[in-house]
Parts: sequence; structure tokens; C-alpha cells
Amino acid sequence: MNKKVLVTGGAGFIGSHVADRYIREGYSVVVLDNLSTGFKENVNPEAKFYLADITDRKKVREILEAEKPDYVNHHAAQMDVRKSVDDPIFDAKTNILGSLNLIEESLRIGIAKFIYVSTGGAVYGEPDSLPVDETYPVNPLSPYGVSKHTVEHYLYLYAHNAGFRYTVLRYANVYGPRQNPHGEAGVVAIFTEKMLGGETPTIFGAGTQTRDYVYVEDVAEASVLSMKKGNGGIYNLGTGRETPVIGLFESLKGIVGFDGEPSFAPARTGEIERISLDAGKAARELGWKPGHTLEQGFQKTVTYYREK
Repeated sequence: MNKKVLVTGGAGFIGSHVADRYIREGYSVVVLDNLSTGFKENVNPEAKFYLADITDRKKVREILEAEKPDYVNHHAAQMDVRKSVDDPIFDAKTNILGSLNLIEESLRIGIAKFIYVSTGGAVYGEPDSLPVDETYPVNPLSPYGVSKHTVEHYLYLYAHNAGFRYTVLRYANVYGPRQNPHGEAGVVAIFTEKMLGGETPTIFGAGTQTRDYVYVEDVAEASVLSMKKGNGGIYNLGTGRETPVIGLFESLKGIVGFDGEPSFAPARTGEIERISLDAGKAARELGWKPGHTLEQGFQKTVTYYREK
């Protein structure tokens, strides 16, 4: 095949799985990451690594000119909803201006396609009915949701005005091995590590808030399918299943063998109450569907953290 793909955020939790999958498919992979939330040990040894920030236009240009990738898969982002509420300017600088740097430089060198990772968990706001499909009105309730969605509009503009080829993937709540259990986001990893250590997990809010949890290897599969399919399309990647946080706690509790109960703290600003994503369009147009049930994914995740 000998095609090359640049994966931004490829030292992070999801991006590293995507890079691994591309390498297994025979692509040459270049990783760009500033290691603000990613880890060098996540980078596949067969990938070429650049320590750089997408907000540095000069550095982005140098890397794209040197590597001349055929594809760009853009995972790098400020991804913390709560941080976006606290510092919306930093969120916009990273997620909007950083993405524009990549789009502009990708256009300049003539890449074949740009795959952009958006969010299905934050762009729709608080939906009236579930699961939501891609036609549902976009009304984000956090700066993070606003910034991620804004780039979708820019991609449409560049496609219309310059023939830029792209696919947008709106992720549900992704979980699995390599998720950082010490960050603010990533409830599955946080709960799992605390339970394995005999500590009490904290639930923010009543625990009735729901999310759509999708396994990381399944979303990595969508990045491969998007190389040749879905041009100009926006696709939800989720299971269509709502899981309340308290239910997630009980499931993990049973798998880990934890005998405690959670503690509760006040709900956090900017977080929605309920969400699940209809991924029927991805099934029809990309040939994608989740390969793991929640239970299967939780088992794999717990095994990973138990063996770390």
C-alpha cells in the first residue's frame, strides 16, 4: 500500500489505537503530539514521532512539508468539557485555530483526505429524544462542544470552495485500554483503577445521567473505513444505548469484584444529563458498527488495568 497518514494526538488514548490500526492495515504512520495529555510510550515503535503542538503553524507546516502525508487523521484536541468551561479561550485556540492550521497546511500540500474527530457527546446539547442522529439540531452546552462543531463548518467551507475532501466522526464516550485514569475525563478508567486499588469512586451528580459508551478499538475501525468512504459526511459513532453512571459503576463493580459503594459530589457545569447516538448512517455508508458489547469492552478494559 505504502500510503502515509499523519495522526495528530497519536500519543493519546484514542489516537494511539488509531495509529496502531493504521499500521496493521499497512499504512506508514507519522504521529504529531504535544504530550500534554498523551504519553510517548503509547506511540507505536513503527510510527515516526514529532513532538509538536497544532497551534504552532510554522511547525505544522514543517512537518507536513517534510512528511507529505497522503491523509491526515486529526485527533489532537483540548477534550475536557470542564476545562473548556473554565478557559474557553484556550479551548478555542487549540480546537479551532489549531485545526485551521492543519486544514490550511493539508490543503497546501494536497492531501487526499482529512479525517476529523468531532464529538457526539457534546455537540447536540440536551436532546429531547434519544438516540440522536446526525440531523438532530446542534446546540452544545459547553465551549468544547462549540469549538469541535465549529471546525465541522470550516471543513464544509473548504470542501465547497477548494474541493477539500474530508470525513467527520462524532464519537460517543470512548473507553478502553490506555485511557488515563488520573485525568478529569474517562470515567471507566477512573472507576476501574480506583476499584482495583480498593478506593471509593466519586459520582458527580445523582448518577442517573446517561452516556453512550463505545469501545476504543471500534472507533479505530471507523478511521480505517473513512479512508475510502464517507467523503463530505458526518457520522455518529456510538451504540445507541444509554448507560447511567450508576449502572456503569455497578457493571464495573461486578467485573472487578469491588464490594464498596460510590461517594457522590455535586454535578459539574457544562455536562449534559442524557445522550446516546444513532449510528445507522455510519452502518449504511461506512459499513461500521460497534464490534463489542458494553460487557465485552468492560471485561477487556478491566483486564488491561489489572495487568498494568
